[in-house]
Amino acid sequence: MRKYILTTALSLLMLVTLTFFTWGSTAFAAHTSASSQASHLTFKHACTAAPAGYAVCNALLAETGGKALAVNPFANPTGGSAPYGPANFHSAYNLPTTASGTPTVAIVDAYNNPNLASNLATYRSNFGLPACTTSSGCLRIVNQTGGSSLPRNNSGWGLEESLDLDMVSAICENCHILLVEASSASNANLGAAVNEAVALGAVAVSNSYGESEFSSESSSCSSYYQHNNVAITASSGDSGLGVNYPAVCPYVTGVGGTTLNSNGTETDWNTSSSEGAGGGCSAYIAKPSWQSSSVTGCSRKAVADVSADADPNTGAYVYDTYGYGGWLEVGGTSESSPIIAAVFALAGNVSSTTNPASLPWSNYSSGLFEVSGVRYSYQGGLGSPDGTSDF
Repeated sequence: MRKYILTTALSLLMLVTLTFFTWGSTAFAAHTSASSQASHLTFKHACTAAPAGYAVCNALLAETGGKALAVNPFANPTGGSAPYGPANFHSAYNLPTTASGTPTVAIVDAYNNPNLASNLATYRSNFGLPACTTSSGCLRIVNQTGGSSLPRNNSGWGLEESLDLDMVSAICENCHILLVEASSASNANLGAAVNEAVALGAVAVSNSYGESEFSSESSSCSSYYQHNNVAITASSGDSGLGVNYPAVCPYVTGVGGTTLNSNGTETDWNTSSSEGAGGGCSAYIAKPSWQSSSVTGCSRKAVADVSADADPNTGAYVYDTYGYGGWLEVGGTSESSPIIAAVFALAGNVSSTTNPASLPWSNYSSGLFEVSGVRYSYQGGLGSPDGTSDF
């Protein structure tokens, strides 16, 4: 298996000379001019801490000197280093750029970003992606009951929304995007928004938020996150090992996080004991039939199932102007969840699969890149996408 990251130059992403090396048992293509390690930045959570019964978004904003790191996708070539744009992800994960038809990928978040449509237009135009507007029907933004009266503005969740929409755009150029905005970050309102997203025809629904497990979570899982023939993805969290709801729900694909280096190597995102992708064995949720205890080491549901780039040190380009200055580098498992939701849409298998969360487990010996050179880890799951065959 080979994967590599493309160089960003002006608004075009150009191939550079590649050399090959072997890491463990896996061969990767490496940039001759790029470091194999991510540079270390500080970062802050976009959303503030939340009380029990409420979720926090998992977007992490890269900073330097206590301020948001200003990045420029129009700058001179970077040698393939982060932040990454669409071509980088397609190269790293061996993905096609378009899906069959125009499937709808839904994003569920709380509150509203009033600049979202214009921000998305700038992101897509910069990277040469086709326009996706509300007037064309490609982009639709509704409240948790499907109406047009949107909730109050919030810059933290607003950055989360920009990240989510940009990542779906980066992975699936022709997918329609549905954003369902919950009135608040309560479990009930976010759950109602998920149900509305499914009712409005989404084939995949990404949830880039979470909270610690709670004893009654099984009931909430079945009320909001159990939908046949729809892929539901959720972030595993950004505070290191530990299990989060709703990623732990039995029919949800829990998405962990990786450090995606410019030379193609990919490891579990594990900055410290309190900074990194979440994961572990559930205290309450029974093991789904498709998970294997011999693989996960868990007698109950294991998180994560799969993973993608999430380390803010190897984060993604995001464009946001509501409370921020434009181009930013953003990471967290809020980045990886919409990536995986869009991969499900690219693959085109969810409508014929009762439980799409089972797909990565059905043939996990192929179709996924092993992260950190192991078959399974809590933070990296079974691995990151190697094409769409496992989705």
